[in-house]
Amino acid sequence: MTESNQKICIVSDLDGTLLPASKIPRPEDCQLIWKFLSETGNKFTIATGRTIQASQRYIDMLKIESPMIVFNGGMLYHPVSGERQILQALPEEAKRMTADILKENPHVGVEVLCAEDTWVINNTEYEQEHVRVCQVIPKYGNIQEVQGTWLKVLFAMSPDDMPAFMQYIADKHFQNVDFIRSELKFYEMLPVGNSKGSALNEYRKLPEMKDFKFIAFGDYDNDIEMLKAADLAVCPANAADSVKSISDLILSRTCEESAVSELISKIISQEIRL
Repeated sequence: MTESNQKICIVSDLDGTLLPASKIPRPEDCQLIWKFLSETGNKFTIATGRTIQASQRYIDMLKIESPMIVFNGGMLYHPVSGERQILQALPEEAKRMTADILKENPHVGVEVLCAEDTWVINNTEYEQEHVRVCQVIPKYGNIQEVQGTWLKVLFAMSPDDMPAFMQYIADKHFQNVDFIRSELKFYEMLPVGNSKGSALNEYRKLPEMKDFKFIAFGDYDNDIEMLKAADLAVCPANAADSVKSISDLILSRTCEESAVSELISKIISQEIRL
């Protein structure tokens, strides 16, 4: 159980963790999050690969006022002040790498996520699906037309094509960037050493967070570093085996069954100890 005076910050992934397949938080989950915030003085925020634009409706639904981790760790966004703190951007050579990847894999959707805008470079059916899910209004163009600071590149494809694409990336031995699978259909290029975990380490340094313990809540490979960096790592029942293997607590519910409510209920009832 937690100490009664212990201040807790839950940092939750969105897709596959907090959100069901509908991408709409359940009313009962929202209400319990609001209860957790209003009655305990604790904090709840999100850590996502999404952009600010793609996260905005969840800021409103969940009444998030604490800084958020977006772009899979590339930025801390303060929803109240609107401040955008870029933690790490892709190097200039990422543009050449992206061009080479697209030239040799023309079937793969390509999306460049900048601090201000989302740019669609290769608009395949899987890329179109990603835009629909995220509910963003992208810009379209080639790599040379992209304007803004590159925070990550997303590659979208059929899950059947993913193993061969991952092997292709491994064989290229790209330098100064990292790659991570963020979903069955999505593979991402990130700044080297950048992750939700590196962002959480920066989050701890914020003056208003110095007295908090952190519970990280995630389901997929791009959440692993965040889970390792937290004081307690929690995952829903639907999490990938790689995530379950490093989690301190595996919940009995999936994201389709209000796993976030299970987590918060355990905190409120003091079943969780930090």
